[in-house]
Amino acid sequence: MTATSRIEASDTPELTQVFLISNLLVCSMLWATSMLFIKLSGDLNPFVLAAMRGLIGATSLVLWFAAVRKGILPRRRDWLTWIFLGTFNGWLPNVLLAFALTQITTASAAMIQASSPLIVAVLAHWFFTEEKLTPRRLGGVLVGFAGMGILIGPAAFPESGVSGSGALAMVATALSYAIANVFVRTVRHADPARLALGQQFCSAIPATTLALVLSGPTAFAAVGDHLAPLIALGVVSTALPILFFMRLIKRAGPTRASMVGYLMPLWTAILAVLFLGEHIGAREILGGLVVLAGVALVSFSGRLRRAG
Repeated sequence: MTATSRIEASDTPELTQVFLISNLLVCSMLWATSMLFIKLSGDLNPFVLAAMRGLIGATSLVLWFAAVRKGILPRRRDWLTWIFLGTFNGWLPNVLLAFALTQITTASAAMIQASSPLIVAVLAHWFFTEEKLTPRRLGGVLVGFAGMGILIGPAAFPESGVSGSGALAMVATALSYAIANVFVRTVRHADPARLALGQQFCSAIPATTLALVLSGPTAFAAVGDHLAPLIALGVVSTALPILFFMRLIKRAGPTRASMVGYLMPLWTAILAVLFLGEHIGAREILGGLVVLAGVALVSFSGRLRRAG
């Protein structure tokens, strides 16, 4: 057992639970604001939005590193890790999310993204011996995917009004986040803050390049009109939560860290109703509850009681 793959052995069970719960609450609340700020950013090109999110997030972290007098230059082998995380936890899901939110509501998107812990559980089963699926956790995965069927199934019928492309983009977003979540577990002896910084750099550069190549410089013309929500997206919804989340993964492991997805739909739904005037229908509520029930079965499988 290493300090980078387990909650530190010196932690008491009480401190372990306080650390886990407080970080989950902070991460989920901050990340839940991302969909609100994306919606408030208007009809910006998804690649431009992902580029600005990465650039502002990276700049925020550079300023934080400067304030605490930590070096920002990559060390040996850092680049490969940063590029991987910048892709699967950065520009790729950011573009997919921005596109999905042009097709479906924020509440529906958050409920589909809540399936990410289920995907993490399946991937972790194959890559980590201590993360094997027990019968209860396997049942939770099956229940969760049944909830996904309730949320996405109607997209197969054109008259349902549910965007199939938007729903599939959110499934791809959840998969991308899950891959990055599991990958971080394999990175040993890394500073979580440096992982967060490198991820943002390697998210901003490809997203900016793709935006310029695919849409041209004129695609950035509308950025000035949406600067306030973009700054909030880069700082509040990206830089801050990723610092907390990287530390959480390194200390608690991918399965427990992915419980952030269990809490996000609640905060997102509240924000969508209060600030965007969205309506949440019975199907979304039912599907979301079934997904979250599956996540609960997977996540609360006795590991917290054994941790520490």
